[in-house]
Amino acid sequence: MHLDIPLGGTWAAGEGCRFLVWAPDHERVYLDILSPEQREIQMEPHEAGYHFAVAPGLGPGTRYFYRPSGDKRRPDPASRSQPEGVHGPSEVIHEGFEWHDQLWDGILLEHYILYEVHVGTYTEAGTFEALIEHLDGLKDLGITALEIMPVAQFAGTRNWGYDGVYPYAVQRSYGGAHGLKRLVDECHSRGLAVVLDVVYNHLGPEGNYSAEFGPYFTPRYTTPWGQGVNFDGPLSDEVRRYWTENALRWVTEFHIDALRLDAIHAILDFSVQPFLRDLSKVVHRRAEELNRRIYLIAECDRSDPKTIQPRYQGGFGIDAVWNDSFHHALHTALTAEQGGYYIDYKGLPDLVQSFRRGFVYSGQYSPYRRRRHGATSAEIPARCFVVFSQNHDQVGNRALGERLSDLVSFEALKLAAAAVLFSPYVPLLFMGEEYADPAPFTFFVSHEDPQLVEAVRKGRREEFADFEWQDQLPDPQAEETFASARLNHALKNDGHHRVLREFYKELMRLRKSCRSLSRLSRKNQDLEVFAAREAFILRRTEDSQETATIFHFGAIPRSLQLSLTGSWKKELDSSDTRWDGPGTVVPDVIDVLGEVQIHVAPTSVLLFSRTLPSVFSVSWRWNE
Repeated sequence: MHLDIPLGGTWAAGEGCRFLVWAPDHERVYLDILSPEQREIQMEPHEAGYHFAVAPGLGPGTRYFYRPSGDKRRPDPASRSQPEGVHGPSEVIHEGFEWHDQLWDGILLEHYILYEVHVGTYTEAGTFEALIEHLDGLKDLGITALEIMPVAQFAGTRNWGYDGVYPYAVQRSYGGAHGLKRLVDECHSRGLAVVLDVVYNHLGPEGNYSAEFGPYFTPRYTTPWGQGVNFDGPLSDEVRRYWTENALRWVTEFHIDALRLDAIHAILDFSVQPFLRDLSKVVHRRAEELNRRIYLIAECDRSDPKTIQPRYQGGFGIDAVWNDSFHHALHTALTAEQGGYYIDYKGLPDLVQSFRRGFVYSGQYSPYRRRRHGATSAEIPARCFVVFSQNHDQVGNRALGERLSDLVSFEALKLAAAAVLFSPYVPLLFMGEEYADPAPFTFFVSHEDPQLVEAVRKGRREEFADFEWQDQLPDPQAEETFASARLNHALKNDGHHRVLREFYKELMRLRKSCRSLSRLSRKNQDLEVFAAREAFILRRTEDSQETATIFHFGAIPRSLQLSLTGSWKKELDSSDTRWDGPGTVVPDVIDVLGEVQIHVAPTSVLLFSRTLPSVFSVSWRWNE
């Protein structure tokens, strides 16, 4: 019966503290209570390698270690709190919270406009509480979902979060479990969904003692971060339980609306019933039980439609996937970079392909990988793709952490924003991009082990061997590297930073108010690329409305000859002086029965809309 209780140390009112740990490699496990009193308890062994104990009279605040072998004290692999860091004792916490979101049932995935934040650098204080102060501003901007980079307890106070070693514990320096719950509650009160980034493909290197308890990992598979998690080997059922229970903890106890699954391509699992498929089934079942919309969003670099295909079709049944290929195509169209994985992308033609089908690669040869890559995603619904012009990886995995605003012109920033927000996909913004915050976002850590620190430095140098970035790398361990990544929110009201934020706000308003833009579908869209391969037209229809968006990536002005019928309203012109552009000569309304010539400014975007008549015909061509 003890297997029905949660993993870790938990408080049960009237019973005391209960402890359940999976340690199949040990016949005996001892529980060392450190405070509020010192006590040693020999845990009771149970089937499948579990060990159980009750400590009557104790409550929240109890600190403890396990001793799975000899005299070595180790924190709980399912610890809820690590008040003294990753090497210190675990702590039983009070899980109760006064929620105010009883009427919250989530929002539809197709209504998500994601905003990715790193808690530690988003504000000067680097806490959940400090982030709350900015929620009204994000709501005003048009954001509908806050995506939080990983918060599982990691070593020190400076980390991206992907080196977490206690997946059940919320980073203490951010504000712990109570702070995260308060942030979620405040988001829901404003109608904002919350997405939490979780890492199920590995644990970090410092403070990771799980392998001393049992086969949480397997030597059969290797990931870029060490041994693979044991999802398909002997005793893997209980490893799966460990991670599945973690996912359910976030969506149930913390009211999280969606989990972003980090790098699922590093979850190596060749079982007949893959862990990811089981996880999808369990999480969606819990969503039904809670009567809430709860989603899984994966990061996967395989361009594999199986990730988001339904389980009955043999897929994993995950709701959406980050589409890196959209980013890579857009980035090369804007910058012409060809280093590293960008060698696979040809800019505008590939961006158009992504607009049409989702993934750029559908089985053709990849020069970067030196093999065929991907499979067709033409039949996958548009709402299953998350697209972006920037995110923590694409900024942070550059040698100097340069944002797009460091690489392209102001006009190109507006063009990139429109490509993302006027796409038929779920858009994501990276914190600060909406006002071109100049803060670099490079990799940072605060490890205590000198050898590990040097290994991280060496790894970063090797990581950029395929890129033409020869500048001196910032030291990941240096506090100034972390400090330089903090945003400067005061810039939002200053000069072109203010204008760009207003431009983003207008893009989101148009996305929501134009039916043909808010409906995420590729079935009612048509694209045409011009012979000069510097621009394309995206037409989207829904009900009786049509929008026509001109994306011009060229560096010189062009004249576009349009043959159309009807009355078209200019909804947006990025070259307008309102947006600090060079100026526009495009009229506010185009009302003709024949041809009309439109002057398209360099590196610009134009959006037109109209009410459709019963029959519609339009053709576009360059006037060379």
